[in-house]
Amino acid sequence: MRQSVSYSRRALLEGTIPNPAIPLTVAVLLIAPAGAYFRLRWLGRWETLLARLAHARKAAILLCAALPLLLRAALLPWFPPPQPRVQDEFTFLLGADTLAHGRLANPQHPEWVHFENMHLLSRPVYASAFPIGPSVALAAGKLLFGHPWAGVWLGVAGMCGAICWMLQGWVPQRWALVGGLLAALRFGVATYWMNSYWGGAVAAAGGALVLGALPRLLRRPRWQLAAVMGAGLAILANSRPFEGAVFSLAVTTPLLVWIFRGRYPSRRALTRRVILPLGVVLAVTGAGMGYYFARVSGKPWVMPYVLYRNTMGAVPHFIFQSPTAEPYYNNAEMRDFFMGWEVLSYQAARHPLVKAMWRRMEEYWRFYLGPLLSIPLLVLPQLWRDRRTRPLLLMMTLIAPALAGQVWQAAHYAAPATGLIMLMVVLGMQKLRRWRWRQLLIGRTLVSCIVPASALLLAMQVAAGPASAERLPSPAWRWPPRQGEARAKIQRQLAASPGKHLVLVRYALRNHDTGNEWVYNDADIDGSRVVWARELDFRSNQKLLRYFEDRHVWLVEADLPDPQLVAYRDASFRPMPFVRLGAPGIEVLRSVDEVRLRVREQAATAVTGPQGCALWNAIFTRVTGVMAPETNAGCGGKAGEAVPFEAWFSWLEHKRSPR
Repeated sequence: MRQSVSYSRRALLEGTIPNPAIPLTVAVLLIAPAGAYFRLRWLGRWETLLARLAHARKAAILLCAALPLLLRAALLPWFPPPQPRVQDEFTFLLGADTLAHGRLANPQHPEWVHFENMHLLSRPVYASAFPIGPSVALAAGKLLFGHPWAGVWLGVAGMCGAICWMLQGWVPQRWALVGGLLAALRFGVATYWMNSYWGGAVAAAGGALVLGALPRLLRRPRWQLAAVMGAGLAILANSRPFEGAVFSLAVTTPLLVWIFRGRYPSRRALTRRVILPLGVVLAVTGAGMGYYFARVSGKPWVMPYVLYRNTMGAVPHFIFQSPTAEPYYNNAEMRDFFMGWEVLSYQAARHPLVKAMWRRMEEYWRFYLGPLLSIPLLVLPQLWRDRRTRPLLLMMTLIAPALAGQVWQAAHYAAPATGLIMLMVVLGMQKLRRWRWRQLLIGRTLVSCIVPASALLLAMQVAAGPASAERLPSPAWRWPPRQGEARAKIQRQLAASPGKHLVLVRYALRNHDTGNEWVYNDADIDGSRVVWARELDFRSNQKLLRYFEDRHVWLVEADLPDPQLVAYRDASFRPMPFVRLGAPGIEVLRSVDEVRLRVREQAATAVTGPQGCALWNAIFTRVTGVMAPETNAGCGGKAGEAVPFEAWFSWLEHKRSPR
């Protein structure tokens, strides 16, 4: 028996057992008829309590906001604040630290090439390439509580409260409270939205404000509601711009139709109460965004992300677009990311197209609904026949193609529609509750089981603990894996050591995970006690060491099973992995003609006899401090056979990667 229990626990921890939401959903479907037949009224006693609480609208909103705050705070001894690991997390944290320093962007660093990385701009300024909205939340947490994760914590609470407020505009108060609590249980504690730095809480809150203001404005226009809608639109524009724009268009279309059809008796009052306040908020938002863009990209009409994609990437953002020419990269890891992982993602998103779209829609369904919250959607045909709810379903049909047409996908891409999804769930629960079979109130019992089952599923997530970091992708129902621990361990070790430190990061030549990136820093690089830098060629490294001459210098090999600090002076030398000739940040490779001349001169003084590709490569590495590419393809001649210099150099000029 002990072996069986041990095996079951190990299987649970490794994520090898099926999603418990499936048997839990089956149990709910079986319990409902039995509960209706035996009149088990205690199954719905929680509804009576919620109905009493729901009468106080503000108290209901506060309850939905407080639930994830209190639950997650109670779990801190077992689940401490997360460590960043994904590139998106680091760039949002850079944006937050920049704002906390009172800046929108940082000056370009003199040694920028060592700090260049994915999802951030190193030139013409040092700044995050992503929208500023999530960074604002992280900066608030850092300024108020001393840690950016506090911004995540508060942001998720704000999202749950906003969803409850939104639902109060569409459904009776007790149903709004049910939906808000379901959102808190589903998204507010155990998902990566609460346990990372790149979730969708900010965009979800913005979408809820827009959707919640709509029915209220249609019933009774007030400038406060118009301002709330404008604030929601502003949040969406600065968190998920594309998806937010599609969602905003879908949601505000009924309002625009209502305005232009002149349904409101007084045109002047409509202008004063809706159009003017909404226009003022949007105008201020547009001006602020233009100023921010100008500070980062140099042009008020160019988003930082657009500048980043145009200068760093070759793969387009949408599957119907074509790739562009490969840019120059200053390190092999960035090229592997942009021309390796991104190209593979582009191909997987297009071939086969229908299968790829189905797969990503399945991912969204698994995160937002899962089997349990899909039960209320069994009544979708009835919702479609209802003229009051049909426009909401049409909104969803507009948003889905916008998500399916993108190369990359993650659950938070659909975050603007989180409130809409929860609204559809609540409306489905309302319809389902009225369903009966042979006088048995099966629908009522079924709905009564959904909220307790959601709470039980959350308890299972907590009990199972984090998913294994080595198992990718991790199961959707599990607590997100603990990642970034190795880098954080070294960061803490150096922070506790006296003096200032410079850590040069070296990656493996093969099988490097492009998602395991260590070279990220705070906004004020020179003022940081610990600076992480990319190890490049010998000349660039020496220049960096002279710049940071007052620091202890270390080397860490990030791809080792247990990375450790080694004094850089004691570390073994390794040439920099090859990058394309002409790389603008690598001085020894910047001029192709100079490389040609220096290799010729070195060969004339140091080598006699026939010169093959291997020998030319050795001379190139000696001259530049950059590892020559492998000669197993394209470089003419057999091993030891002479190859003319120009033939070899032409082959070298066309090489893009070490392999």
